[in-house]
Amino acid sequence: MSVIVPKWVKDAVFYQIFPDRFAKSDAVAKPTNIQPWGLPPTASHYQGGDLMGIVERLDYLTDLGVNALYLNPIFQSASNHRYHTHDYFRVDPLLGGDQALRTLIKKAHSQGVRVILDGVFNHASRGFFQFNDILESGNASPWLDWFKITDWPLSPYNLEKPANYESWWDQRQLPKFNTDNAEVREFLMSVAEYWIKVFDVDGWRLDVPGDITSAGFWEEFRRRTKAVNYDAYLVGEIWHEAPEWLMGDRFDALMNYSLSEAIIAFLAGDRVPQILLEGKTLKPFPRIQAKEFGRRLQHLLDLYDWEVTQVQFNLVDSHDTPRLISLARGDVTTVELALLLQMTLPGAPCIYYGDEIGIRGTTDYDLPFRDTDARWPFPWHERSHWNEKLLDYFKVAISLRHKYPSLRGGRFSQEHAEGSCFVFSRGGGGERLIIGLNAGESSTEIELNVGEYFSDGSTLSTVFGPTSESYSVQGGRLTLAIPARTGVVLAPANQPAI
Repeated sequence: MSVIVPKWVKDAVFYQIFPDRFAKSDAVAKPTNIQPWGLPPTASHYQGGDLMGIVERLDYLTDLGVNALYLNPIFQSASNHRYHTHDYFRVDPLLGGDQALRTLIKKAHSQGVRVILDGVFNHASRGFFQFNDILESGNASPWLDWFKITDWPLSPYNLEKPANYESWWDQRQLPKFNTDNAEVREFLMSVAEYWIKVFDVDGWRLDVPGDITSAGFWEEFRRRTKAVNYDAYLVGEIWHEAPEWLMGDRFDALMNYSLSEAIIAFLAGDRVPQILLEGKTLKPFPRIQAKEFGRRLQHLLDLYDWEVTQVQFNLVDSHDTPRLISLARGDVTTVELALLLQMTLPGAPCIYYGDEIGIRGTTDYDLPFRDTDARWPFPWHERSHWNEKLLDYFKVAISLRHKYPSLRGGRFSQEHAEGSCFVFSRGGGGERLIIGLNAGESSTEIELNVGEYFSDGSTLSTVFGPTSESYSVQGGRLTLAIPARTGVVLAPANQPAI
């Protein structure tokens, strides 16, 4: 029996937004000490992006082809990334508050765009009321059992003294919840239910879920959220292969970083500056060729139920990684080819904000990566900084996924994997497409056995690629030419696929 997943995700093209850096609206009042938009980002400064800024840019996003948003945390917090939650039941005032979220969801839904939120349930912050009460009241606090206190006194700021409480990765600003406490569990479950029930959000991306080890926590989380909306999408931030999380009792999908690694290692190859990833979980190196890429891809496809595979969260970069263009040392072609794979492989593709215009990341390839390097503000008022050619490529590639149902739900078949050339097909419902990528530095010509899909005399036309070539099937075979560092998509021109 197949695992049940939200059907809408199979048709989704996600766009991840870091709210403080995407768009700033004049409709949201701001304090005076906001860093001017466009300055180099820092770990602490706010640049003032907000949810109304997203509302005002929805037409841009739908024109790009996006129909689902993943928002980094939006709840009240004392950090620009908002993973330090102060109030789980209040949208941060700097983002426009609760009303801005209502406006965003209403307009997004009216345009066929879904919205999922970032859920940070492993840890809170020093400013979270219950923890702050412990800091003020000591061992007389009624909230003592909400956290894991090991000794007294607590030292939340003075690093020369022991913290005396558990925190995420020993970061004192992130005290870890005691999720074995029934009161804590009920509180967190009520948060998850509230935003779906009251604000009609479409799901959750769950932060560091593997760090919550309380028995049955995520099983209860799924039951409770799905009872409110069975179509809510639950995706976990787990960086490795983890089929045990996707058996139908916890998450619908994972952030598919295993696929990210394979795509980058194949397409960026030796360009990847390994120092940028020191201390990071992501390891898209050493360089791999098409055969190894195909092996890894098939392994991932075999690892999960087909329904799960179709909603896996397929990304190539995020707020936690260097931007792909940085990992490719500025090579735009790597970004293009990676996007083509995202749009044609099984799973739900996700674009990190600004990748479509070549937004800057780090250009210092000799230093370790800093999170701020991936969080530059979107240059709305500096159109000259946009890579317009890249933006057009994104629009066309995304439209391809929307146009052909087989790219969203069709079965995958590997057709060729040698050297730098990888070819596969997607098909179903009488539709069959051939997708070919050449990651090498010279053009290549290959012969494919396609008699299983097309009858002799069938003509396949290039519906995506650098040229408008047509190919004829003879003797069950097709000879395909792919220029260096390009990708092509072929569709039958004169008869449906077998």
